[in-house]
Amino acid sequence: MHNKRTTESDSLYQDIEKMSTAEILKNINKEDHKVAIAVELAIPAIEKLVDCVADKLKNGGRLFYIGAGTSGRLALVDASECPPTYGVPQDMVIGIIAGGQKAMFQAVENAEDDLEQAWKDLNANQITTQDIVVGIAASGTTPYVIEGLRACQAAGIQTGSIACNFNSPISQHANFPIEVDLGPEFVTGSTRMKSGTAQKLILNMISTSAMIKNDRIKGNKMVNMQLTNHKLVERGIQMIMDELKTITKERAAELLSTYGSVKNAIDHSKD
Repeated sequence: MHNKRTTESDSLYQDIEKMSTAEILKNINKEDHKVAIAVELAIPAIEKLVDCVADKLKNGGRLFYIGAGTSGRLALVDASECPPTYGVPQDMVIGIIAGGQKAMFQAVENAEDDLEQAWKDLNANQITTQDIVVGIAASGTTPYVIEGLRACQAAGIQTGSIACNFNSPISQHANFPIEVDLGPEFVTGSTRMKSGTAQKLILNMISTSAMIKNDRIKGNKMVNMQLTNHKLVERGIQMIMDELKTITKERAAELLSTYGSVKNAIDHSKD
């Protein structure tokens, strides 16, 4: 008999509509405490995927995320934050959501059940074997994601996956599967909660680690960040001052303005 998946299991809490606000919040937080512990257990699997992603990026490849619903939205968030944080090209990390960009803000009917669309979406980006594709699905059963990964493997493209159920179908189509078991959600089946948090943590780990391994960080600083607001410019000036020690704030600002990034400013000043 097919086992019921943990992400769909009944909540451990009953009559939650009768709880006080404090009880609701404390119980959600109690469940959230379980997330980081479950992700910690998956670190060996995450490590294998990160090493492959870093290697692909180093050799001119790209990282694609594919997902539906909450998983797709988290994919778009992680991908969109890489260029401003690390100064990488817009197309180095690409998030694709079932149903297209409008699915970011509203549910698109049947999008996650389309068996062929993920491969079409990937091909619209001229995907090749230089790239790697990570499929994200809390349930691990989303047809859009599973079939996208299956098509990638058939084409010789490396794949990873993130699921919040053990022994999930998505893992069978990933060279680097990641699975976390978080127990049932506070609201039964509401995978935007613990499952979404776990996916966000893992996506952060993948992209951050891959960028560090591709020399986008110096010491512990975002030396390649895009200077898109006053706060970030001030942070950049401080980084240059910290690194070069004897330099004035005015000179640091001048270097940053001239060379466009903390890393370039520091490199040129040391020439």
